[in-house]
Amino acid sequence: MSTWLREETPLSPAHADVDERRPDLYRRLRDQAPHPTSQVTADGAEWLVSASQYPASTLALWEARPAAPAVLPCGTAFDVVNVPAIFGRRLLDRLWEEGPGSGPVAAHLGRMLLFTAPGTSRRLPALLGWEEWGDAVPPMLCHGVGDAVTIPPLVPATTDGPRWVVAPDTRTPWLPGPEVLLWACVRVARATSTRDVRVSISPDTDEGANVYDVSRRR
Repeated sequence: MSTWLREETPLSPAHADVDERRPDLYRRLRDQAPHPTSQVTADGAEWLVSASQYPASTLALWEARPAAPAVLPCGTAFDVVNVPAIFGRRLLDRLWEEGPGSGPVAAHLGRMLLFTAPGTSRRLPALLGWEEWGDAVPPMLCHGVGDAVTIPPLVPATTDGPRWVVAPDTRTPWLPGPEVLLWACVRVARATSTRDVRVSISPDTDEGANVYDVSRRR
């Protein structure tokens, strides 16, 4: 992981005066015991609110209802890549096991939401379109400028709703860009294809040499 160059994601201008309006909620988050990966920290909350066009209103909502989801716009502090849950889990495993890790990640309605560098939503579909294995990647929704997403609450809720898989815990999180996600998507697609090929081999043939299609393999 140390071989990957990480550029810190800049905060939006709305973040500049958040410190002066920090509510008691941030102090409560700071005073908590060491947080699990699913728990937002005070610094993580400040990064999230930097995406809002109305940070004061967002802070007031979170102060009153810290266990309620919120809606934030994409395109300034982050983009979001929205993929099916199973593929998303494989993608996340690949990012952490062999790659640079991930930014914040949420799960909602059978989907995985990966928070990415601004601009990813525009470039990733084009890169996948040029990639040989791009059509093996399941349909994804890319949210950028002009879009908004529902994010999990700051504190874990008891109801079935959006939840953090990897919660934001810093004011300047590293966020994967389109090239990193392309790399991970292609490797997951290849691994899935190879696994499917092995399953399809018939035990009634000589090593199954003529049973599966190898046209997609490099």
